[in-house]
Amino acid sequence: MRRLSHVLSVPVSLVLLAAIVPIKLAGQTSTDANRKSGSLATSGKPADVFDLSELKSADSDMRRLIERYAADRSILARSYPVSSSDARRSRFRQFYTDWMTLLPKVDFERLSHDDQIDYILFKNHLQYELRQLEIQATQLAEVRPLIPFAQTIIDLEEARRRMEPINAAKTATLLTDLKNRIDEARKGVELGLGRESRSDNPSSSTESRATPIRVKKPVGNRAVIATNSLRTTLRNWYNFYNGYDPVFTWWTQEPYRVLDQTLGTYASFLSERVVGTRPDTAQPPTTDSRVAPGAGAGQQRGGPPRPAARPGDSSDIVGDPIGREALLNELSSEMIPYTPEELIALAEKEMAWCEAEMKKASRELGHGDDWHKALEYVKTLYVEPGKQPELIRELALEAIKFVTDHDLVTVPELARDSWRMEMMTPERQLVSPFFLGGEVIQVSFPTNTMAHEQKMMSMRGNNIHFARATVHHELIPGHHLQGFMTARYKPYRGLFSTPFWGEGWALYWELLLWDMKFAKSPENRIGMLFWRMHRCARIIFSLSFHLEKMTPQECIDYLVKRVGHEVDNATAEVRRSFDGSYGPLYQAAYLLGGLQLYSLHRELVDSGKLSNRAFHDWILRENRIPIEMVRAILTRQKLSRDFKSNWRFYGSNQALR
Repeated sequence: MRRLSHVLSVPVSLVLLAAIVPIKLAGQTSTDANRKSGSLATSGKPADVFDLSELKSADSDMRRLIERYAADRSILARSYPVSSSDARRSRFRQFYTDWMTLLPKVDFERLSHDDQIDYILFKNHLQYELRQLEIQATQLAEVRPLIPFAQTIIDLEEARRRMEPINAAKTATLLTDLKNRIDEARKGVELGLGRESRSDNPSSSTESRATPIRVKKPVGNRAVIATNSLRTTLRNWYNFYNGYDPVFTWWTQEPYRVLDQTLGTYASFLSERVVGTRPDTAQPPTTDSRVAPGAGAGQQRGGPPRPAARPGDSSDIVGDPIGREALLNELSSEMIPYTPEELIALAEKEMAWCEAEMKKASRELGHGDDWHKALEYVKTLYVEPGKQPELIRELALEAIKFVTDHDLVTVPELARDSWRMEMMTPERQLVSPFFLGGEVIQVSFPTNTMAHEQKMMSMRGNNIHFARATVHHELIPGHHLQGFMTARYKPYRGLFSTPFWGEGWALYWELLLWDMKFAKSPENRIGMLFWRMHRCARIIFSLSFHLEKMTPQECIDYLVKRVGHEVDNATAEVRRSFDGSYGPLYQAAYLLGGLQLYSLHRELVDSGKLSNRAFHDWILRENRIPIEMVRAILTRQKLSRDFKSNWRFYGSNQALR
């Protein structure tokens, strides 16, 4: 049996590898595994889902390295939980650099093809993480004048984590000084705004040496997030000692109370005066003094107040444009060898195709070329209140039957039987006005608590034909099926997860099912085309926003006028895109990833090299990786250590449709 050290061209001295070498490898050899993949390509028949031979351990050298890396990275992240800490960034820079130093020691040519894929993915991941550290440092430098108190709070928490002794009396003085520094920062911001807020800031009446601080909205928003995060960090630090150390509590209770209140007031001031968020839209933290250790984001008591979305109001949407250079970095990491401008032009071309098809369907419905009228008609075809769950169930079963009858993809019985349904709250619908999917499909439809206008927009935006075009995206063959399979095949590749595979797979089925005449009527086609236009628009408005060519309000207006969204639904889509819970390329990844898979389908299935079922099953078993790497696997592309993305996947698709 081979050992991992046999693929290392020189001895490895890094401590991080000590526990890995040597390791006995069990099960089939890499050559056997490659032959198995090859048999799938030549026979066009996927292996049975319940073939027990699949449960043997794969002979993968890189997998062992990646799993070790992921475990070490996870514990390091838990050891340095303060995201704005210089020490954290320095420690991670060393961590990533150590692993980058290891990679050249691996004998790339002696790796199996699958291991070469993992090598390239791992190298790409490390390069991206190192670049991200530099971007984060730049962003922190921009916000630092607004949070001059940050490092002191970070130092307190990191000293606690090192279990250093604490001097309660000196700490009380330090907390008092921190409060004064916050007051000075606020004064500087007020001067930068060209006005003072004496009525709501008691400290403004005192002598100040503050200098004016002028701030852009996105930077101010970053400062709000950072201040609230630091407030939570300080609360965690305080609760560690409070009550358990009576001397600490005697000295610090009052200075801490005042400082905590000042941090909250300062964050609210920045939200209102700099960012422009209305003061009555903020959800304040709870008043509980204790924070559960290890509580996750959004679960911490006393955590950051988040702007609350309200019907008819977009003032909470700010976002943080990252700029062209950062976009190119993101695209490079995702192995998309296009510029943002090229992708916007691509989306405009796809949008034009959609509009031409919309006009065809509109003519069939008697509205001539005025497809907006036809779209308005389709929006009126919704089920009555209370009937949406029944509709979703019927549409899910219809999609499963379609892909099964046409032998398009393997649908394991457990996957078919295990999906579930939940209804979204009215609050959640202000961020996600349509479906969210996976093992649980979350359904958006009006409740009795909504105003009449919001009820109508929700029903119109979730009409029968819009829903028919998206239920299969969320369940089977979309997100539920891919989640089911990726949990069972090469789960270690989750480290390289990309929305171009995740959302691209689900969107690709919309393209394929269109070609297979899944749409039976002009109303069906309008429903499918609406969503494709929406995904074109996502590329255009999200990339334009990050290039600082569109504002959030312009993005909302674009969705309403160009695609035909209801105003509240368009607002929710833009809010979702820029609230920080998704990466800058996430919204563009739907159609772009779908087009990548669509192009690959033409290359391998339309040519007769693979059957539909073999093609789709194979993709699902390679997990969530950049689609250019999926292509390299399926085509057995010859690879090199210095692989560079160069697959120009778009070009012939438009003419072939």
